[in-house]
Amino acid sequence: MRLTDDKIREPFFEYLEEQFDGIRILEEKRIGRSRADILLVKGEELIGIEIKSDHDTYTRLKDQVRDYDRYYDRNYVLIGKSHEKHVSEHIPAYWGILVAEENAGSFTFTLLRTAEKNPKVKMEKKITLLWRRELAHIQEIHKLPAYKQQSKEFVQQKLLAKMEPEALQKALCSELMERDYTTIAEEINEYRKAHNKKPRRKKKKLFFR
Repeated sequence: MRLTDDKIREPFFEYLEEQFDGIRILEEKRIGRSRADILLVKGEELIGIEIKSDHDTYTRLKDQVRDYDRYYDRNYVLIGKSHEKHVSEHIPAYWGILVAEENAGSFTFTLLRTAEKNPKVKMEKKITLLWRRELAHIQEIHKLPAYKQQSKEFVQQKLLAKMEPEALQKALCSELMERDYTTIAEEINEYRKAHNKKPRRKKKKLFFR
């Protein structure tokens, strides 16, 4: 049976949660010009997972690989069985490969290749994944100046300059692990009101765990 993206996701999330303790799954994260299907926060690593179902082609994969490589510590492609023979021709050797199959309504996921550390990841890209309040929390914990009147980009650069990479990586993963979507819309609108900007319209809620 040819699998579609939407049929793969929920069983795959269950598989991940059975395989690993203490993970966080975030979906549809904007990274450069691409949108990452899955961001898995596992320990002190960010793992990107691109889904290529049996109905997908490789048309955009080259650009997606470039963007995933800038943001995530390891990367995987999760494929339908039809891609198994040729997917390795379209991704770097350090990317991992997972294969999804369905049989009589039961899903199985096979690890075809384990992802190695991504040699192209950039901390200056990873830090842009954080919200302003998450950056502020890191500043508070590490007793750094608040820079309340400065831009988000300014704060990012200060954290990059003042924190050791290992400490910043740990803090970044911790913030994403604890991310709370329930109050962010209200906080953004309060910030915009304080700065005489129009409140944002409500957007479609993204899935997350």
